[in-house]
Amino acid sequence: MIRINATERIHADRRDWHNLRGMLPFLWEFRGRAAFALACLVLAKFGNVGVPLVLKEIIDAFEGNQARMLVLPVGLLVAYGALKLSGALFNELRDVVFARVRFRAMRRLSTRVLEHLHRLALRYHLERQSGAISRDLERGTRSVSTILNYMVFSVIPVFVEFTLVAAVLLTKYDIIFTLVTFGTVLIYVGFTFAITEWRMDYRRQMNVLDSSANSQAFDSLLNYETVKYFGNERMELERYDQTLTQWEDVAVKSQSSMSLLNFGQGSIIALGVTVIMFFAAQGVVSGSMSIGDLVLVNAFMLQLFIPLGFLGIVYRQIKYALADMDLVFKLLEREPEIVDAPAAPALRIERGALAFEQVDFHYQPERAILRDVSFRVEPGEKLAVVGHSGAGKSTLARLLFRFYDVNGGRILIDGQDIRDVTQDSLRSAIGVVPQDTVLFNDTIYYNLVYGRPEATREEVEHAAELAHIRRFIEALPNGWDTVVGERGLKLSGGEKQRVAIARAILKRPRILLFDEATSSLDSKTEQAIQQTLAEVSEDHTTLVIAHRLSTVVDADRILVMENGRIIEQGEHRRLLAQDGVYAAMWELQQREREEIGALEPADPADPV
Repeated sequence: MIRINATERIHADRRDWHNLRGMLPFLWEFRGRAAFALACLVLAKFGNVGVPLVLKEIIDAFEGNQARMLVLPVGLLVAYGALKLSGALFNELRDVVFARVRFRAMRRLSTRVLEHLHRLALRYHLERQSGAISRDLERGTRSVSTILNYMVFSVIPVFVEFTLVAAVLLTKYDIIFTLVTFGTVLIYVGFTFAITEWRMDYRRQMNVLDSSANSQAFDSLLNYETVKYFGNERMELERYDQTLTQWEDVAVKSQSSMSLLNFGQGSIIALGVTVIMFFAAQGVVSGSMSIGDLVLVNAFMLQLFIPLGFLGIVYRQIKYALADMDLVFKLLEREPEIVDAPAAPALRIERGALAFEQVDFHYQPERAILRDVSFRVEPGEKLAVVGHSGAGKSTLARLLFRFYDVNGGRILIDGQDIRDVTQDSLRSAIGVVPQDTVLFNDTIYYNLVYGRPEATREEVEHAAELAHIRRFIEALPNGWDTVVGERGLKLSGGEKQRVAIARAILKRPRILLFDEATSSLDSKTEQAIQQTLAEVSEDHTTLVIAHRLSTVVDADRILVMENGRIIEQGEHRRLLAQDGVYAAMWELQQREREEIGALEPADPADPV
C-alpha cells in the first residue's frame, strides 16, 4: 500500500505551485477574455453583497411605518430586484466569456501532450503501459478545466465577496461581528485544509490503483487472442479484481474521511452562526441595532457560509486535479532522448548512398547489441542482412531511423551524419516495410494513403496494384472503405504486409528498408511480391533485413550477422561456396521448406 510522508507532501505542494504556473501560458492567448470575465465576476459580487444592504433598508422602512399606513418602498424594491438580476446577469456573462478560455486551454494542453509523446524516443514507448498512460492523460487534461472552473467560479468569487462583506462589517458595525465572522471562516478553512491534506494520501493511492487496474484491463484486451489461446480468462479477471479490491478498500476509507470532514465543517458553521446571531440579538435588545441590521448580519453570514460549504469540496477537487495534472506536467518535463542538433539542416539527398562506419550500440551497457559494424550500400544496390534471431539485424533499422543514437561510430547518408540533420528530413527520405505491420483502426484507404497523405486516388490504387492487394480490396463488401480493426486485426498477416508494401511504394523514398517484409506471405505470394520489390527497388538504395534466405538470393551483397558482428559477407553463390554459417542456414531452411511445401495453401488471403 502506498504511503505519502511529510517530505513528499512538501514536495507535492511545491509541485502544485509549479504546475499552476505552468498553466499560465495556456491562458495568455485569451488574457483579454479572462480579464473581462474577472470584471463580470466582481460586478456580480457587488450585486450579491448589495442585496442584503437593500433588504435591511426595506425592513427598516417598514419598521418606521408601523404607526402609520404602510407605504411600499417602491424604489428600494426595484433596487432589490435590479441587484438580484445584475448578479445573475454578470454570473452568466462571466460563464459565456470564460468558456472559450477554459476549453481552449484544454485543447492546447491535450495537443501539446500528444506532440510531446511523439517526440519521446522509442525506448519510452516500449516501456510505457498504454492503458495507464491513457487514463493519466485523460485525468490530467480534464484537471485543467477543473482548476480553471473552480478558480474562476468558486475561489476568486468567495475571496471578492469576503472582501466586500469585511468592508461593510468594519464600517457599519462593532468589531466583534467582523472578528466572529472571519474567525469562524479561518477555523473552517484551516480545518478543511488540514483534513483534506490527510485525505490526499487516499486519493493518490486511488489514482495509482485506478491506473494500474485500467492498464491490466487494457493489456488483457490487447492480448485477447493470447488470453484465449491459453484459457487464462479467469487469471486475468482475478488479477484485475485483486487490484480493484485494493482500490475499493482505499475508496471506502476516502469516503469515510469525507463524512468526518463534512460533519466538522457543519459543526463550525453552526457554531459561528449561533454566536454571531447571539450578539446581533443582543444589539437589537439594547437598541444599538435595528431589526434590519439583524437580518443584514444573518444574511451576510448565510451568504458567506453557503459558498464556504462548497469551498471544502472545491479545495478537495482542486487538490485532486493538481495531483492529476502533476502526471501530465511530469510527462511534459521528460526530456526526449533523441533531439535535433541546434540549427540542424535538412538532409540533402543527392545519390542516396548509405554507410555504417564502426557502429557500436547497446540498450544496456552490460549487453552489447552491435560491435564494430561497418558496411556501405551504393545507390541502386541491394544489400541484405541475415542471421539468427537476436543477431542485431532489426537494430540496424532502428538506428537508421534514429529511434536510438549509436554509442560508437556513425551512420552516413551521402556523407552526412544522420545525427547532424533533422529527424523529419531523415525519415522522409526512407521508406520501410516493417516486420510487424500495425495498422490504424480506420479504413484500408486511410492506411494506404498514410504513406503520402497528399497522394491522389489514382496513385493510391496504383501502389495497391503493385503490392498485389488491389483485387483483394475491391472484392471486399465495403471495398476501400473497409475498416481494418484495432491494429489491423481484421486482416491476415500477409494482407497487412501487402498494405505496408503499398504504403512504402506510395511514399517514393530514395532509400528503401525491408525488415522481414515477406515473412508472413506464402510461397506463391512471396514470389509475386519479390518481383514487385525488385521493380520498386530499381535505382534505389535498398537494405533488406531477412530471416528467410530465399528472399535475398538476388541481393548484390549479403551480410551474415552473429552476436552483433558481421562474420561473413558476399554474394549468395560465394557464401554457399564458403560452406560457413550462411551455407548451414541455407541447408536447414531448404530442408524445412521441402517438408512443409506440400502443406502450404495456394491462396492464403483470409476474408475480412
